[in-house]
Amino acid sequence: MKNNRYITLLGGVVILVLLLFLLFRNKSPFGKNNTSFASLPKKEITKIQFLHGKEKLTLEKKGNNWALSDGTEARKSAVLFILRMLKEIKIKSPVSQELFESEIIAKNVDPVKVLVYENRKLIKSFYVYKTGSNLYGNVMKTSVGSKPFIVYMPGFEGDIGSGFTLNELFWQPYTVFNLLPSEILSVDFENLSDSVNSFTIKISNKNYTLTDRNNVITRWDTALVTRYLSYFTRIPFESWLTDFNEEEKSKIKSEQPLYRITVNAISGSTIVLSLWEKTVGENGSPQKDSDRLIGMIDSRDDLFIIRYFDIDPLLKKKSYFFPR
Repeated sequence: MKNNRYITLLGGVVILVLLLFLLFRNKSPFGKNNTSFASLPKKEITKIQFLHGKEKLTLEKKGNNWALSDGTEARKSAVLFILRMLKEIKIKSPVSQELFESEIIAKNVDPVKVLVYENRKLIKSFYVYKTGSNLYGNVMKTSVGSKPFIVYMPGFEGDIGSGFTLNELFWQPYTVFNLLPSEILSVDFENLSDSVNSFTIKISNKNYTLTDRNNVITRWDTALVTRYLSYFTRIPFESWLTDFNEEEKSKIKSEQPLYRITVNAISGSTIVLSLWEKTVGENGSPQKDSDRLIGMIDSRDDLFIIRYFDIDPLLKKKSYFFPR
């Protein structure tokens, strides 16, 4: 009888140990529910939502491409980066309650809520508190009441907090022109520092007319006009101009640009690109940037940086169209 009691007691201890093992074997030091930030789908992530107050931005996969909720194509490199980040982010270090209160609560930092879906299934959600208190630009929580952590992506030392943005411009393609020659009605190139080299190309029934500011130009090479129009198929820009304040941006817009390119499309749309000189250097002695210009498309009213390497094919002199 006594032996049976010992056997029963021993069996109970074994069962208890097994239960504790099963309960805690997958636990992290801070609790799995508090530290699981990576989004690991069975097949693929198909939708990402960012919520900030009453604002919402949605990225969703449509066939082989990603798009914003209004149907605008999303920039491929930005989507690939956020997908990689969502799958690879890990805990860098915990954040003390004192630090959270001083850097987040005291500064009224409202979080961006991130929702990650695979088809209709929500596979991950967490909160991103953007802050300059750490290299990675963020403090994250899996829920409002959970523990805060600094989260990073191994192999990337930049600010991952900036990737969780509701700014639609960030997600749109960095594209100035994306027109086939067959979609173009006319191109007006204004060289505002050397008006002699300004020109206009008009297309009608596959016939070209080339003019300067005063006269129709003759004896130009049709093949060179065709080649010039082909450059409008893809002209990208490098990045949005984010390190200038509104006063500095307004000053640039008020100045006469170096170049202005106006393209009328068969669809009825008109794209006007203005380009200004960009300077580099400080201490009162700025120098002309030989690699980049500042640009703006009139429909957006936001300034961006564009490399000469990308825009140079369009910055031709009138003499370009004549046989050598």
